[in-house]
Amino acid sequence: MALLRNQYLHRSRDIAEMNLIECHHHFRMEEPNEMIVPYLEEAGFFTVAKSGSCNVDPSLVTAMVERWRTETHTFHLPIGECTITLEDVALQLGLPINGRPVTGGGALDWDEECQQLLGVIPPKNQMVGQFVKLKWLKDTFAHVPNNAAAEQVQQHCRAYLLRLIGGLVIPDKSCNRVHLMYLPLLKHIQRVRLYSWGSACLANLYRQMCRATAPSYACMGGCTLLLQSWVWYRMPFIAPHCTREISFPLAKR
Repeated sequence: MALLRNQYLHRSRDIAEMNLIECHHHFRMEEPNEMIVPYLEEAGFFTVAKSGSCNVDPSLVTAMVERWRTETHTFHLPIGECTITLEDVALQLGLPINGRPVTGGGALDWDEECQQLLGVIPPKNQMVGQFVKLKWLKDTFAHVPNNAAAEQVQQHCRAYLLRLIGGLVIPDKSCNRVHLMYLPLLKHIQRVRLYSWGSACLANLYRQMCRATAPSYACMGGCTLLLQSWVWYRMPFIAPHCTREISFPLAKR
């Protein structure tokens, strides 16, 4: 307990207030078009795309954040400490956990990057700084033409990947936009899996949970699907009854 020096800043001090943390608990991602599926598989994102529709319980998220300690990055439970690991990310979501770090690039001409990699430049009213709105990506790339060339299919795949990244894998607390810094990493589809997206997902979840421990913090980002699925898998006694067979990734349940 000597390590836990930030209790006076922790939301568990005000646990009697029973304030639920808001999170993006209804995420819906349509099944990928069959034309982009081979590219998603090549990128290492097809398994996480299978988990594209989910419902997250805000009460469960709040309960776990109340047990999360910023000093140790672990959950402090009556039976001891535990935490989410990269192995859990691989099992729950199927994301790559080895490879290059996912980092942002330098100063780029985002209009040029979008034109080259997406085939279209987002309107200014669909941008928030260097973020593009997920709804615009969904509406703009809703249908892949039957006679689309390979380059156009890849552009649709990049848009789908951006939506997965900003809506499920590495979301901020708005969950309605994605930073364009990820777009250059999607330039070569076959190289996307060379990045450790699982590490980025886990690091972002850690960061978001640390922020959410503040009593004044009302809304949380991060991959809450990973958090919930991990709790259900590691603590099955609080998981809802499920008659489906266990499949991969585990978050697909």
